[in-house]
Amino acid sequence: MTDSSKRVTLIGDVVGSRHHPDRVVLQRTLVSALQAVNQLEPTHHPLKITVGDEFQASYARRGQAMNAMLQLRARLNPDIDIRFGVGRGDVKVLNVRLGSQDGPGWWAARESIEWVKVQQKKTGWHSARSRYKEASGWETTEAAVNAALSSQDVILAEWDRRTWEIMLGLINGAPQSAVADKLGISRQAVQQRRKSANLPLVVSAHEWLAQLN
Repeated sequence: MTDSSKRVTLIGDVVGSRHHPDRVVLQRTLVSALQAVNQLEPTHHPLKITVGDEFQASYARRGQAMNAMLQLRARLNPDIDIRFGVGRGDVKVLNVRLGSQDGPGWWAARESIEWVKVQQKKTGWHSARSRYKEASGWETTEAAVNAALSSQDVILAEWDRRTWEIMLGLINGAPQSAVADKLGISRQAVQQRRKSANLPLVVSAHEWLAQLN
């Protein structure tokens, strides 16, 4: 079965997965996170592991892919580090069951994640985790989107597990009091972390990215 349409393709994989101490736990945790994020965003094709520790999905809007990226990072970082490539353009689904795809949009996403793999090995690029590319024929907004993603990557690279946990609650609309209660910490501790980690700024930037068509 095949179908072809313009869409936004998201490809992700685990950084350094070969060196993970327990790959069974790694796969189980990754699958759980993918399933959780699939409940948040409508998709053409839901997040699904395709081969090894690589996964992909496709969406109607760029904002949905941007939200899926941050939702996954918030659930997995810093214990499981993920990199992403996003592409927008025509995609043909070759096999729905296997999730195999082809077409300019899919190859744009593939080129994006390969770019991240190369760049993060370079001096001063170690925090790079995401990249966006438009397939030929689309009005280009690559520069603006990639500027936002690169800035986001720099900030997120410094976060510990507790900051990610707080972030996850905030981007899903939970009040600070609910986040504190869930984590078993004081509301003052949440407020202090919001300030020290620039969480309001990051949440706002994420909300803007999530609005992209």
